[in-house]
Amino acid sequence: MGGAGGPTSPQGSQQAGDAKIQDEALQARTAELVGNDLSNPNTLSMRSAAAAALNEPPLPEVTRRPPVEKVETPVVPNRRQKLSATMEAELDQAMGGVSFDDLMSGTAVASSGGTLEPESRQRGRVVAMRRDVVFVELGGREQGCVPVVQFAAPPEPGAMIEVVVQRFNAEEGLYDLSVPGVAIEIGNWDEVHEGMVVEAQITGHNTGGLECEVSRIRGFIPISQIAAYRVEDIAQFVGQKFTCLVTEANASRKNLVLSRRAILDREKEESKQQAFASLALGQVHDGTVRKLMDFGAFVELAAGVDGLLHISQLAWSRVKHPSEVLQEGQKIKVRIEKIEPETGRIGLSYRDMLENPWTLAAGKYLPRSTVRGRVTRLAEFGAFVELEPGVEGLVHISELSHKRLWRASDVAKEGDEVEVMVLSVDPGSQRMSLSMKALSQPVVSKKEKEEAQEPDLPPPSKKSNRPSNEPLKGGLSGAGGEAFGLKW
Repeated sequence: MGGAGGPTSPQGSQQAGDAKIQDEALQARTAELVGNDLSNPNTLSMRSAAAAALNEPPLPEVTRRPPVEKVETPVVPNRRQKLSATMEAELDQAMGGVSFDDLMSGTAVASSGGTLEPESRQRGRVVAMRRDVVFVELGGREQGCVPVVQFAAPPEPGAMIEVVVQRFNAEEGLYDLSVPGVAIEIGNWDEVHEGMVVEAQITGHNTGGLECEVSRIRGFIPISQIAAYRVEDIAQFVGQKFTCLVTEANASRKNLVLSRRAILDREKEESKQQAFASLALGQVHDGTVRKLMDFGAFVELAAGVDGLLHISQLAWSRVKHPSEVLQEGQKIKVRIEKIEPETGRIGLSYRDMLENPWTLAAGKYLPRSTVRGRVTRLAEFGAFVELEPGVEGLVHISELSHKRLWRASDVAKEGDEVEVMVLSVDPGSQRMSLSMKALSQPVVSKKEKEEAQEPDLPPPSKKSNRPSNEPLKGGLSGAGGEAFGLKW
């Protein structure tokens, strides 16, 4: 027999369990009949009545809750439904032309490595800087990294910089980049590859070239790759530092070959392209005559850009050889007359920098005036006479002599000093008509002189041989056609 707090009897526990099961059944049945909506007053009253029947305390009054606002759930597109044209275009632009399968498999990064050629110059935007590396976005999905030590001052994110592509690192999916003109420091043979730019310390020389060191790696510069010109004394370069291009890197044979000439040629080509882009028609530049040819002269402009000065553009007068006007090494001013970006050719003019003598020719050589000149050239149709340097006129073959001529050489020869009369002047087309026969008297033969001296007599009358006493024949009164067997 247990007191308070003692263990209950088995019979009492069974009765309590049966009562609990009965109560739960009644509550479930009541909830099924009246519902669970506590905000409904009818439901509360019905549940209170049911609780009273079950000898339970009534439920407290519950304040009616406001209705819950419906929140529109965003419509999730069906994966089987095709995307709109706008969404397709945005997706393609974001993917950069890479398929989803390639992107998930990781082959997209490796395939994108072949889009940029090594040693090519690219312009990119700085996206971030982590420790000693600057990350650059090169356009599209291409990215690369540049060691921060190559910059004089670390660039700010968002700045546009120019870089040189060294190689593509397939493991990291990034390009190894460098700043143009800056040598790359290397620590071992694994970091050396052909095409990279390094700084070489010249340590010695031999008959074949220069011995050097690149970050404790021995290298060699052939004598033909030291400079753009032939070098006779290579001992003068010992102790100097050169920026060179790696042309051969063989780690197994420990063979490292460099070229300084490649760097010099590259810098010259870059400066040439920049200078060529700044040229325009009509510009006047100072130049130096580098070479004279039969057809003209080559003139070097600023930054190593050469132009051709044709022989016809040397002077206003006729020139047989450029040496008559220019000398090699002479400093002259020239005007740009033609530019061909496709071929890189530049046409120059030197005579445009001189005064055109034809501007004063109309007022200096008036029609019917007599001047003296020198025969410069003979042609089938006449002779060219130079009155002054740059001013030349034509004496047509019909104006050479009063006689009938078959060749101009019958009257004139090249180099002869002749006197001519000006017939007409056209400064616009730079033409002048001259005459030599206008200043000479016509030649008269002896027979023509005798005929000119005889008096002018009337011409003799022509007498008829017909006798005057014979009758006239013909007419209507004479014999007709019958006499000849004709019938009219």
